[in-house]
Amino acid sequence: MADQENFVRVTRLTKKRAAEAMVQQLQQPNKKRVVLSEIQDLCNVGINQIEDKVFVSEPLRPKCEQIIKRELKTSDDDPQMCSAYASDIYDYLHQMEIEKKRRPLPDYLEKVQKDVSANMRGVLVDWLVEVTDEYKLLSDTLYLAVSYIDRFLSVNVIPRKKLQLLGVSSMLIAAKYEEINPPDVGEFCYITDNSYSKKEMVKMEADVLKCLKFEMGNPTIKTFLEQFTKIAKQDHKKNNLQLEFLGHYLAELSLLDYNCVKFLPSLVAAAVLFLSRFTLQPKSHPWSLALQRCSGYRPGDLKECVLIIHDLQLSRRGRTLTALRDKYKLHKFKCVSTLSSPLEIPDSFFKDTR
Repeated sequence: MADQENFVRVTRLTKKRAAEAMVQQLQQPNKKRVVLSEIQDLCNVGINQIEDKVFVSEPLRPKCEQIIKRELKTSDDDPQMCSAYASDIYDYLHQMEIEKKRRPLPDYLEKVQKDVSANMRGVLVDWLVEVTDEYKLLSDTLYLAVSYIDRFLSVNVIPRKKLQLLGVSSMLIAAKYEEINPPDVGEFCYITDNSYSKKEMVKMEADVLKCLKFEMGNPTIKTFLEQFTKIAKQDHKKNNLQLEFLGHYLAELSLLDYNCVKFLPSLVAAAVLFLSRFTLQPKSHPWSLALQRCSGYRPGDLKECVLIIHDLQLSRRGRTLTALRDKYKLHKFKCVSTLSSPLEIPDSFFKDTR
C-alpha cells in the first residue's frame, strides 16, 4: 500500500513538473531567425568613402597622477573605483589600444577583402545589435564581437556568404568571454535559421581564436566612454542620465560605420561625448579642459570622427540600418535616438579649449 502511494505521489509530481516546463516553454519569446548568407551590397544613402588614414595624434594625457585623480574625483570609500590605481589603469588601457595586434587595418576592405563591402559590414553589425537584444547580452559583448570581426577581416579573405557565420562565431566568443550564461552554439545556429551547422560554427570559432592568438580582452569604446562620462557629469548638472544613454547610443551607432574603424576606441569615446554634450546643450562649448586633460584629445583632434558620427545621428549615413535607432527609442533609454542636434557644428567648437 505504501509503495502504491509513493508511486502515485511520484507520478503526480512528474506530471506537475512536465506541465510547468510546458508553460515556461510557451512563455518564452520566439527567437527571430535571420539569414544573411547572401548579404546584398545595398546602396546606403549618404555612405561615402572618406580619406583613409590612421589617427596618429600624440595624446595630451599628462603623466601627473594628481591631475587625473583630481579630475576623476573618485571616492576612496568605493573599492570598485580603484582611485589609487585609476591613473595607472587608464595609462595601461591606452597602451593596449594602440598595440598593433589589437588593431584592425584601417583599410582592410580595400586591401584585403574582395567580396565584402562597407555596406555589408554595416548590415551585419546592425543584425548583431538585434541578436544582442534578442538574447539580452551585454553591450560589452557587442563591442568585442565587432572588434573580432574587423581584426579577422584584416588578415583573412572570406566570401560574403560566410560573413554572417563570422559574425555569429565572433559573438559566440565574445559572449563566452563577457557573459555569465552565454547562448550555446545551437542557439546561434537557430538565430541564423540554421544556415550553418554546429560543425561549421565551431570551425569558424577556432579560426577566429587562432587569428586573435587568443588575445580576446580588448579596451573598447565603452571602456573609455564610462570614464569620460564621469568627468562630464561634474559640469553637466542636469540630464545626466540622458547624457549617459545618448553616449551609449552614439557609441554603438559608430560601430555601424566602416570609416570609424581607423580611429582608436578612446578617440571615438571622446568624440561621442563631444557630440552628446553638443546635442543636449548646442549653445555651450561641448569640450572642457577637464575632458581634454583626461582624454588626451583636443577638440580639433576629434573633428573628423565627430562629423562622421553626427552624420549617423542625423541619418545622413546608414539610413537603412535601424536596429539601434529602434532600440534607443524606448522610454527606458530616455528615447535618446529621437533627439536631434543642429545640422551643423560650429567650427569654433573644434578650436582648442582654453
